[in-house]
Amino acid sequence: MHSLANLIVKELRSYLRDPRTRAILVGPPLLQLFVFSFAATLEVRNVDIAVLDDDAGRWSHELVARIAAADLVDDVKTVVSTEQLRALIDRREVLLGVRFPSDFSRAVEAGEGATAQVLIDGRRANAGQVAFSYLNSIAGGFGAELAQQATGQTAPAAAVRHWFNPNLEYRWFIVPSLSGMLSMMLALLVTALSIARERELGTFDQLLVTPAGPLEIIIGKTVPALVIGALVGSIMVAAGILFFRIPFTGSLALLMGCMLLFILSVVGLGLTISSFCKTQQQAILGVFAVTVPIVLISGFATPVENMPAWLQVVSEASPLKHFLLIVQGSFLKALPAAEVASHAWPLAVIATVTLVAATLVVKGRLQ
Repeated sequence: MHSLANLIVKELRSYLRDPRTRAILVGPPLLQLFVFSFAATLEVRNVDIAVLDDDAGRWSHELVARIAAADLVDDVKTVVSTEQLRALIDRREVLLGVRFPSDFSRAVEAGEGATAQVLIDGRRANAGQVAFSYLNSIAGGFGAELAQQATGQTAPAAAVRHWFNPNLEYRWFIVPSLSGMLSMMLALLVTALSIARERELGTFDQLLVTPAGPLEIIIGKTVPALVIGALVGSIMVAAGILFFRIPFTGSLALLMGCMLLFILSVVGLGLTISSFCKTQQQAILGVFAVTVPIVLISGFATPVENMPAWLQVVSEASPLKHFLLIVQGSFLKALPAAEVASHAWPLAVIATVTLVAATLVVKGRLQ
């Protein structure tokens, strides 16, 4: 235990003594927290729309005025020809184009079905579909008002309530997720650099002749990464609660316990990468090669349900996927202990498999 404690202290000191390592441990996580929190969003705002009004009647003017007053619309550009409308979309100056036919107001007055054409810039498909849904909602509300005026009866309408996130604040989703993503990246990087750094600095042979055995060396490399990853994850959770004012409704103790399981599951991957790398540059490239697939299949950027069936099965092996479900549910959903356990046991299995595999690989390399 004495030699193990010395190894852990030595490893922590090696991180804290090097100014570049200290900068990596402190600077990038905080920078990424604030950049991702404000920049990573699927909300659509400041949209420019082009309008070609062949009708120039009362009702087309009314609908254009409602579109211009929407929160997501920044500017409405009026055009007089289809060529001008096409040119604005081609030059990416507008996201959407709306064309009113010449009989639009007449059809509205006659109580017939009035239609308008919406052209979407397919190069920005996701933003275009979101903006179109807003326009569709505006047009639907406009049509319901006209129907009420014509019949004197209130048309049935659906009252939409967003459970767990009433105002659809995208930051409520992204900030809790960052506690998992950033702590994973840092824990992977720390462990991947550990043995590679020893080789590059020429201290690897000195490590082998110490009284510590291979298992003690592995534990000595694992514990500092676990401490650093848990510290970074805790800072992200605290920032979400205290700085971004995101409601936390679950159990903090359960979340911290699952965070330790999650970090243990990625530490094994980092140690395996480190054992095969001779330089720190190779270790960083290895971390990048592993991190990108884990993030992509975790549901952080796109829903897992939208992926092919075989990839959904593969995503079960991503520790980040299970932890994201736990941390997001702990913040907004008051996730029950039974549901936390249903996502925690896969983390425990993944942690066991990766740590055992890392132990076998690293022991073989050390010997």
